[in-house]
Amino acid sequence: MRIVCLDLEGVLIPEIWIAFAEKTGVQELTRTTRDESNYTILMEYRLDILKKNNFTLSQIKEVIDSLEPLPGAIDFTQHLRAKFELIILSDTFREFIGPLMKKLGFPCLFCHELEVSNDLIHGIKLRLPDHKRKSVQYLQKLNFEVVAAGDSYNDLDMLKAANHCMFFNPPDRLIQEYPDIPVGRNYEQLMSYIEQPSL
Repeated sequence: MRIVCLDLEGVLIPEIWIAFAEKTGVQELTRTTRDESNYTILMEYRLDILKKNNFTLSQIKEVIDSLEPLPGAIDFTQHLRAKFELIILSDTFREFIGPLMKKLGFPCLFCHELEVSNDLIHGIKLRLPDHKRKSVQYLQKLNFEVVAAGDSYNDLDMLKAANHCMFFNPPDRLIQEYPDIPVGRNYEQLMSYIEQPSL
């Protein structure tokens, strides 16, 4: 049986931290996993900025509530789930992603949690270090054939572990560094790749 593992931000929904940066005017928060390959370093950087500016979880959730899935993502997700099992493997956080998951029809999501008190984010609780790659490997142990797609550096281990993989609208830097990984530019191309019987 074929199972599909997708990244979330940049694949099905906008980049949350970029949207929050635009709302607050703090341009330092536009840095994402498309720029920084080390997720732990990136989150420490983000948490430091949140602390310096006294930004609250409620402020982040307010921005997320205003966002919509990327154009075509809802139809793509519905079409995909009608044919395959889908698991979203994301480095987002359970405490604020709910509204966008509802708009996507609540596909299965594996993600992390936040450490919060008095509406302030103090830290993160990782589901498991390198959880994307390990999730793919555990699925393969269950005899699933895994097709994975993502757009950033934090997706690379997931993509490399999968039986088949595709970049989805990645930065040019990633394409140049990993020329052997096919690239999809829209949902039609991604769906066509996933559906190939000869994969």
